[in-house]
Formats: sequence, C-alpha cells, structure tokens
Amino acid sequence: MSKILVWPRNRYLLKINWTGLIYCLWKFRSLTLIPFKNTWIRAEKGSTVEGEGILLLGIQWELGRYMPSQLVMRAGAKVKVHEKFKIYSGHSIWVNQNACLDLGSGYINNNLSISCFKSIQIGRNVAIAENVAIWDSDCHCTGTNIKTAPVKIGDNVWIGLNSVILKGVTIGEGAIIAAGSVVNRDVPPYSLAAGVPAVVKKKCENRCNHGKNL
Repeated sequence: MSKILVWPRNRYLLKINWTGLIYCLWKFRSLTLIPFKNTWIRAEKGSTVEGEGILLLGIQWELGRYMPSQLVMRAGAKVKVHEKFKIYSGHSIWVNQNACLDLGSGYINNNLSISCFKSIQIGRNVAIAENVAIWDSDCHCTGTNIKTAPVKIGDNVWIGLNSVILKGVTIGEGAIIAAGSVVNRDVPPYSLAAGVPAVVKKKCENRCNHGKNL
C-alpha cells in the first residue's frame, strides 16, 4: 500500500508533532510512524518501525484535547504496521527488548496501555474502545524471570471500554469483548465474551466488513 494514499488529511497536518516526525525519519528511515501533538517517543539502538502501512500515533477526535502519550522501544524492539492504523491520544506503549508489536488496521481509542515483552499481534479491521490494557506478561518478576506469552487479536475484533487482555490469550476473528471484561483465556471466533474473568456468552454474526472504512 502506498503511504501517500493514507497520509493524514489536511485537517490533521497542523496537529502533527513535526519534531517527533523528524526524529522518526532520522531513527527509522521511513514514514511508517506519524506522531501527533503531545506524543513522546524514545527508541533505543536497534529498534525498528517497518511495514507497508502507516501508524497515526496520538491522534485525537476533532474537538478533543491531545493528551500526553508515549511510545518507548527498548533495544531491538520492533513495530510492524501492515495497513492504516490509528491510536488515539493518552496511550502508554512499551515494546521491550527484542519484542514485536504487530499491527494490522483499524483503531484504538484513548488511554490505551500496551506492555509488550514478547509478541502482541493485532489483526485487521479491529475496533478497540477507551481505557483498554493489553499485556503479554505479568509486568513484574516472579523469582528471576518475567513470565510472558504471546497475545493474538484476530481480524474484525471489537473490544469494549475498560477491558484487560492478559498474556497468552488468542481472541478469534470476529469476536466481541464486552466492556469491563478481563480476558485471561482464549476466545473462539465469532463469539461474545464478557465478565471477570471473561467467559463466552453466545455466538455472534460474521462482521467481516465492519472496519473497511475506518
């Protein structure tokens, strides 16, 4: 996909963090990552942002405030972007040493928390609401090691606000996660899961085209 085709529209141009964009161009040698106002980026040696898509990072609704946001990439960390992906402001994203955050297409609303110690994969045409946390680890040490397990979120998935996705979880294509859920086990494709911990409540219809115009 040509990045020219998905470059931010004119109404966004004045909202870009141009200093951050120059930093990204210098660091990553590409236009894959476009940071917006109040977005802070730190990328350590050997970290990369790559792919055929474009990531609009720290974007905001037209009348909204650009909340403080951060992306931290430790040494050897990788972010892959396959199509157009939007992450709204207020996010805190940590991609740790030699870990990989893989993004398809769609959007994630305000106040996202991602902690990627190993691998987090988010598919195409996803819609993720406000105040969602996605962690592929316990985020603390037990003994000498941090326990990690990959997270995979399939295509056409919806995740409701205030939900938490924990390590080792696969959410199947077309699944819906209800607001306020804590997902600590796999969710089958085309199913609705809810609760703490989340359990499957029912099957849901195929919504394979819902995110095409996001």
